[in-house]
Amino acid sequence: MSGLNVSLGFMLAVVVLGAAGRLLSRQLILQSFSAEFLASFMLVACWMEVQTLMEVGQWAGGFGPDVAFTILFLTLVVHGMVSQGATGNPTVTAMNFFTCDSVVSSTLFGIAGQFLGALLARLLTSYYWSLELTDMHMIRNLMSQECSPALRSSVMQGVFTEGVCALTFHLLYINLQHHTALLRVPLVAAALTFLNFAANGYTSGFLNPSLAYTLTFNCPGFTMVEYMTVYWLGPLVGMVLAVFLCLGHIPRLFARNLLYSKKARVRVPKGKGIQDQAEAKKGQGEKKGD
Repeated sequence: MSGLNVSLGFMLAVVVLGAAGRLLSRQLILQSFSAEFLASFMLVACWMEVQTLMEVGQWAGGFGPDVAFTILFLTLVVHGMVSQGATGNPTVTAMNFFTCDSVVSSTLFGIAGQFLGALLARLLTSYYWSLELTDMHMIRNLMSQECSPALRSSVMQGVFTEGVCALTFHLLYINLQHHTALLRVPLVAAALTFLNFAANGYTSGFLNPSLAYTLTFNCPGFTMVEYMTVYWLGPLVGMVLAVFLCLGHIPRLFARNLLYSKKARVRVPKGKGIQDQAEAKKGQGEKKGD
């Protein structure tokens, strides 16, 4: 139980550090960069510790998968509440660009901040593991020297898995955008936790290019191009398809709606029958003729 307390203490410290950074960064000019940098930093650092609980906790600490997934859900809820206005996910940032909700500069700065924040989180977490405060972290520190990839399927299966998970997530995310944070954040966290659980045997369901780059791109077994195809191209295709299905087009690329057409509808006042409707239309026609 002491190992779990240490892990929770580390994640709490990361969240406090990220929240303090957000308060200080509000005065900066590049708010999109700083907000996404801190959001990605918190997400990746906490996710790496949760992954430790998943992979090592059951042997070193006696924690089952239920504990790890519960902590992942709570971590995502806290992250969503603290990181209001930022996601730490490049595909969500790209989605805002494709829907014309952001400009090129803020999109590029936001994605750059996400990858840099993820790299800093990896360095900090690796140093934290090297301290070997618990048996779990000692084993994790040894495992980090020769890690196993999160991709446990073929490249085509991985692309399909990440694409379908990203499609599901972004469909939910788009439909929840205009709801309150009290409803949106828990539902998004629950969806991410479920998709991570469902895809655990294939790709781990990261749905986040910067997160996947930090956690598994350095592991042997696949080339950089194969990793990029699964964890970058798959979520990007799923996101674009979700935008297309929800809006009927990609606003940034073309304005014409290819799926949904707006047909003119004649509203008839209540209480009028079919005969009254016909007489009203006939009278309108006679007035136009005059």
